[in-house]
Amino acid sequence: MSRVCQLTGKRPISGNNVSHSNRKTKRRFLPNLQKKRFYIPETKEWVSLKVSSKALRTINKLGIFAYLKKLERKGVDTGVKL
Repeated sequence: MSRVCQLTGKRPISGNNVSHSNRKTKRRFLPNLQKKRFYIPETKEWVSLKVSSKALRTINKLGIFAYLKKLERKGVDTGVKL
């Protein structure tokens, strides 16, 4: 499975490890992804999503249904049918 958040689209980025002597070697910064099941009471179904911690905070604030509707209006493909 790819390391991409299904809701925010966060994905790994690249950068450098910088040593004390200022040598630089390539590294990857991975997003903080969690596989989580959500219950949507409006549709009476469970959905399983791979989401970033930022998306989890937004879901806690708005609710899963409102957040998915907001993303749908923006044109983001979340893979969830509402």
